[in-house]
Amino acid sequence: MKQDPLPPDVWLYTLPNGFEIKAGKTDADNDQLSLKIARANDFWFHVSGSPGSHVILHHPAQLAPDRETLRTTAAVAAWHSKSRLAGKATVSYTQAKYVSKPRGAKPGSVTLKRAKTLKVKPELPAG
Repeated sequence: MKQDPLPPDVWLYTLPNGFEIKAGKTDADNDQLSLKIARANDFWFHVSGSPGSHVILHHPAQLAPDRETLRTTAAVAAWHSKSRLAGKATVSYTQAKYVSKPRGAKPGSVTLKRAKTLKVKPELPAG
């Protein structure tokens, strides 16, 4: 009998507006978070051109995030990356339905469609 894998180990941040930010801790956690846990309309974030966590932005009622919530989540993605000490980091984001894994790709590797970028200061949400 095949067992389901354990849920991914993630950092979890709950914002005052009800959104949840989840950041994977390992490549395997990133794969599970991005490809199994994230819902199609959740938003996916990753710092551009540097190793780091895959970060998912989710709202229980599937509400769309405002620009400030997107920026806050991008800052979390930058914080959980090799760009943490940079003054500013470029973070790519898209809806989770546009994230896929190429066949045979190593853990943590994905391809994106319809990605946008935000330049943010790496930081964690207040509170």
